[in-house]
Amino acid sequence: MLLAGLLASSVVIPAVYTPADQSDGKLEAVPPPATSSSVTSIGGRPLMAVEMSPKAKRYYQATWGVDILGVKTVSSGLMLRFSYLVLDANRAKVLNDKKLNPTMIDTKSGAKLVIPTLEKVGQLRQSSTPENGHQYWMVFSNRGTLVKPGDKVDIVIGSFRASGLTVQ
Repeated sequence: MLLAGLLASSVVIPAVYTPADQSDGKLEAVPPPATSSSVTSIGGRPLMAVEMSPKAKRYYQATWGVDILGVKTVSSGLMLRFSYLVLDANRAKVLNDKKLNPTMIDTKSGAKLVIPTLEKVGQLRQSSTPENGHQYWMVFSNRGTLVKPGDKVDIVIGSFRASGLTVQ
């Protein structure tokens, strides 16, 4: 019995290893996959999403008619996509107003990021009349990768302000 206990306590669960994209053939340790439903994947590796507080979610839903889905890096970090789901089209109109210029502000450095305008495409944002149940997005330029995953940002669009969003 003592021997069985000793053997059981000495069992070590090894880390999961996968071949790395290296020419020397070494193996790289990868953490085991998380079981939470708030896990996303970047480059094949799990990343825990940072959830907004329930109180903040209720505020944006009640005041602005949107459920904020988050801010994510795209295009190798050179752009940041802000996504939201419209729950009440009348209250969410300000987010899609073509006359307003949205700004993303890095809370740490104070850097202000804007939506780039392309000659043939226009602004990289959706500005059609919002409809209930539809997801919308806008892309901010992150030239020089000033804002990185894990940083906190604010989104300002006219009188709308979403504060303390964590970049994923």
